[in-house]
Amino acid sequence: MKNLSLSIFAVFLLLGCGQKTQEPTKEEAVEKTEIVTEEVAQPLLRHVVLFKFKETSSEAEVEEVKEAFNALPSKISEIKGYEWGLNNSPENLNRGLTHCYFLTFTSEADRDAYLIHPDHKAFGEVAGPHIGDVLVVDYWAN
Repeated sequence: MKNLSLSIFAVFLLLGCGQKTQEPTKEEAVEKTEIVTEEVAQPLLRHVVLFKFKETSSEAEVEEVKEAFNALPSKISEIKGYEWGLNNSPENLNRGLTHCYFLTFTSEADRDAYLIHPDHKAFGEVAGPHIGDVLVVDYWAN
């Protein structure tokens, strides 16, 4: 009887040691994430520019436009984030738009200051003769 009691006690002890701590429910995890997101994130205004170059523009001229756009973040302090890239989508839905420029601003006032900035205007003088089409989309990131 004594051995049986010890055996039962040992089984309960082992089972108790093997239990995992209780994981938060999915709802608790989402709630926690939303709270952290609100503390860390600030609204960001994205400015997306897509270019289609004229067929008459040479590779050197396209490169000149690309370099001029890439110089804007160092000249215009309102630009808080910047990246660019070439289309490589296999879907063939780009309608000839090949170059994508993605700028980030923290306010509409900063974006508006960028639009009328003398260095942005000068960029337009360089790019204008080579742009066959342009698409611009601005949105507040969610």
